[in-house]
Amino acid sequence: MLVKQLPKTTGNAEDSRQLIRSSGSVGANYLEAVDNLGKKDEVYKIRISRKEARESRYWLLLLDIDRELPLEAERTRLAQEAKELMLIFSSIMRKLE
Repeated sequence: MLVKQLPKTTGNAEDSRQLIRSSGSVGANYLEAVDNLGKKDEVYKIRISRKEARESRYWLLLLDIDRELPLEAERTRLAQEAKELMLIFSSIMRKLE
């Protein structure tokens, strides 16, 4: 896991906590959207999932990785995955609205 390999800095400690929270929220809200209480609730939860994916990408970009190539490659991959999730959630929202 990327977070466990980060240099131990004050900034990374806070940014990684935020990253863990927001990235976990992406999946949790998506699961709630799938088990929704109606279309309005489903759209709302998908919107939150998209917001949390965007926030996760933000926290990833703030991490201080000391230019270590394996960590940079992993951060880049995860940031791209967050972007793709944002696009997927946007597409789902368009179809539901």
